[in-house]
Amino acid sequence: MTEYPISFERPGADPADPRGAVLHTPTQVPDAPAAALPAQARAGETPSTPSTATPCGKGKEPASSADTTGPGPEHSQPSAAEPDTHRPRPVPESVPDSRQDRPQSGGPERRKGQGLAPGRPTPMRRDGDRLRFVGAATRRIARGIDLDEIVMGLCRATVPTFSDAILVYLRDPLPVGDERPTGPLVLRLRRTDRIPAERDTEGAGFSPALQPEPAELTELDSLGAELCEVRPGSALAEVLRGVRPVFTDAPAAHAALPELLGEGGETLVPGGQRAILAPLRGRRRVIGAALFLRRPERLAFEADDLLVAAQLATHSALGIDKAVLYGREAYIADELQRTMLPEHLPRPTGVRLASRYLPAAETARVGGDWYDAIPLPGSRVALVVGDVMGHSMTSAAIMGQLRTTAQTLAGLDLPPQEVLHHLDEQAQRLGTDRMATCLYAVYDPVSHRITIANAGHPPPVLLHLGGRAEVLRVPPGAPIGVGGVDFEAVELDAPAGATLLLYTDGLVESRLRDVWTGIEQLREKLAATAQLTGPDHPPPLEALCDEVLDMLGPGDRDDDIALLAARFDGIAPSDVAYWFLEPEDAAPGRARRLARRALSRWGLEELSDSVELLVSEVVTNAVRYASRPVTLRLLRTDVLRCEVGDDVPQLPRLRQARATDEGGRGLYLVNRLARRWGATRLSTGKVVWFELSKTPQQ
Repeated sequence: MTEYPISFERPGADPADPRGAVLHTPTQVPDAPAAALPAQARAGETPSTPSTATPCGKGKEPASSADTTGPGPEHSQPSAAEPDTHRPRPVPESVPDSRQDRPQSGGPERRKGQGLAPGRPTPMRRDGDRLRFVGAATRRIARGIDLDEIVMGLCRATVPTFSDAILVYLRDPLPVGDERPTGPLVLRLRRTDRIPAERDTEGAGFSPALQPEPAELTELDSLGAELCEVRPGSALAEVLRGVRPVFTDAPAAHAALPELLGEGGETLVPGGQRAILAPLRGRRRVIGAALFLRRPERLAFEADDLLVAAQLATHSALGIDKAVLYGREAYIADELQRTMLPEHLPRPTGVRLASRYLPAAETARVGGDWYDAIPLPGSRVALVVGDVMGHSMTSAAIMGQLRTTAQTLAGLDLPPQEVLHHLDEQAQRLGTDRMATCLYAVYDPVSHRITIANAGHPPPVLLHLGGRAEVLRVPPGAPIGVGGVDFEAVELDAPAGATLLLYTDGLVESRLRDVWTGIEQLREKLAATAQLTGPDHPPPLEALCDEVLDMLGPGDRDDDIALLAARFDGIAPSDVAYWFLEPEDAAPGRARRLARRALSRWGLEELSDSVELLVSEVVTNAVRYASRPVTLRLLRTDVLRCEVGDDVPQLPRLRQARATDEGGRGLYLVNRLARRWGATRLSTGKVVWFELSKTPQQ
C-alpha cells in the first residue's frame, strides 16, 4: 500500500535556481473536469485577478519557465506550460487571504528561491492535492487493527503534511458496541505528536539552527491535563455535540480550549486559523476529539481544510470503534478458551506433568486445541490432547464439550479405544461437520505400561533417559466425527525416567513445512536438549517445554498449540503390596494382619493403628455387599495409599450417624483420620481409597 510522500524543499538547492523549492513528487496530471470540495464566493463579491488567485478552482494555474505565481501546491509540481484562460476562484470572506502570508510571484524572495524557509513543508493549494492526501492518510489509518495502531496512524499521517502537531483525546473508558456509557463524559489524552525539534537535515529535515522550535509546540508534551471531564452544557460539550470540525478562533471553540487543555492551555494554541478542533464520532456517539495545530510561521488552515479534518476524524473514529469491538471479541475468545483448559494440572502418583498453550496468530486467535490430565483409580492417570478443526468461537465451544465428555468417560474407567468411540458418537450428535483429532493414553505407574489410542492425531514422541527420542508407532485411526470406524489401542513400555510428549499439529505443521518434517525436527530437538543434561539426568520438565516451543519460527504460528509433557517416575515393585480377600466375615481381620506386616516391612510401624482401623472399616463395607473377591492394595510413595476394590458399582456416601445407630460411622472415621479419601466407579465395580501421611500427625 503506497502512501503519498511528504514533500519538502530539496536540500542544497542553488539559491539562484528560478524554480525555488523543487518538490519530490510525480509529474502533475491534468485536473479533473470538476474539482472536488469547491468553495463558493459570496453574492456580490468581486473575483480576484488571475495573477493572484488561489488555484483551487477548475482551471489551472498559469505558469512559465521564467515566472510563477507563488509557491506550488504541497503535493504537486507546477507544469511547464499551462493555459491562462481559467477563471480564478474568489476567496470567501470567512477565509483569510493567504496571499498576504506568502511572497508575490515577482518578489525577490521567490526569484532567489527563498519563498519558504528551508525544511518547511509546502502548503496544499489545490483540491487535487487534498484528495490525494486524504486518500493516503485514510489508507494509513485503515491499516491499523488495534486502538494504538489507529491513533498512531492518524498522527503519523497528519504530521507534518497537514499540521505541525496533533493531540488526540479519547473517552475513558471507551464504550463497546451498543453499550450505553454510564457516568460523566471523561476524555483522556491518548497521544500527542509533533514535528521534532531536531531532525536529520539530509532529505529535507528540519535544522534547529535555522528553525528554532516555537514555544507553543515544545510545550505540547506538558500541554493539557491527562484527564478532562466534559461538563453538560459547557462550551466543549457543545462543540463535541456539533460533530463538525471548527477553527479554534471561533467563539465556541475558543471557549472550549481551557476545558480541554486545562487552565492556560489556550495561550499555547497559535492564533488565527492555525488550529482545528475535530470531534471524533463513532457509529453512535462521540468517542473523542483531535486538535490539529500549525506553527505561526506556516500558512493558516483554509476552509477546505475543515473538510480534510472531518474525513480524518471520521475514518479514525470508525476505525477506533472497530478496534474496540475486535479487542472485546478477542478478549472473550481468549477467556473462553482458557477457562475450558485446565487451570492447573493434578499431581498423580508416579508421574510429573507440565503443559503449555499458545493461541494462534492475531488473525486467528481462537482455536480448538485442548489438553487434560485425569487421575484414575489405581494411581493411574489419563493423558488427553485434542484439536477441533477450525478457528472460531464455535470450535472453542465444541472443544469444551468434547473435553467434558472425555472427563466423564475417563471417570468410568473405560479403555482408551472405548473413550474415543464414545467421543466419536458425541461429535456426531453435535453436528455433521464437527470433527476433531484426539489422542488418549492411560499410564499405570505400577506396571510401568502405557496404553494409547489415536483418532487421527500426530503421534507422540518418547524421550528415553539416555537421550534417545523416538516417535511411537501408534495406529493413526480416523478423526472424531467421521463415524462408523473402530479405534485400536496399543500397550507399550513406559520406563522410569522417560518423558512422553503429546502435542497438537500447530507445533509441527505450518505453511513452511509439512507435518512429518516438523515431527522429525521435534524429535531432533528433544534429543539435542537431552544431551545437555547428560545420559543419567533427564532435562527439567518445564525447561523442556520451553525448549520445544523455541523451535517455532516466525511463520510457524498459523495454528494454536497445546503441549502436554509427562515424566514417568513409576512406583517400584517393592513399594506395592497387593492381596485378594474372599467376601467373608474373616476378611477384615485378615486385612488388618496383612497391612501390619507390610507396614513393618516398610518401617512404618507408627502408622499401624490408624491403617488397621481404616482398612478394617473399608473392607467391612466391601465384603458386606460384594459377591466376588475383594482387592486390597497398599502403595508407598510420598504418602501411604490404600485401595479397596469390589464388584458393587454403588458409591458410598458420607453421612452423620445418629446416636442410636449401630453402624454408619466407618466413612466418618476415614474422613477424620485420612489425609484424603475418595471413591471411583469402575466398569467392574468401584474402588474406595484413602491416603495417610508417612509421618504421623500430632
